[in-house]
Amino acid sequence: MSEFLEPLGDLSQTAKEYIDLRVDEVKLKTAKGLSVSIGRILSYIVLLSVAANLLLVLSFAAVLFIGDALKSYGLAALIVSAALAILLAVLFLLRNKLFRGGFVKLFVKLFFPVQDETQV
Repeated sequence: MSEFLEPLGDLSQTAKEYIDLRVDEVKLKTAKGLSVSIGRILSYIVLLSVAANLLLVLSFAAVLFIGDALKSYGLAALIVSAALAILLAVLFLLRNKLFRGGFVKLFVKLFFPVQDETQV
């Protein structure tokens, strides 16, 4: 009778090993996806910080340049602020097209990479 049940034990052991391997594969894919996502997010944060600082310096330079030309730094600051407000309004109106669609595509590529048929 034990000879009859022995293949059943082997089958359960093989199934358990298979399940463990699948769990490990999911963990690895999750770790890879998270590390790539976090890396990209951090790089975007750094790039946005540099861009914000650049915009700040350029705005200050524009205020000084326009202020010298108009002989009024207050009016120059108002003009630069209005230009930035218009830019902000345009970005706000186009936020769905610019940001949400791009992020959805980014995350789809990260979590569901296209596998080359030659690698399979």
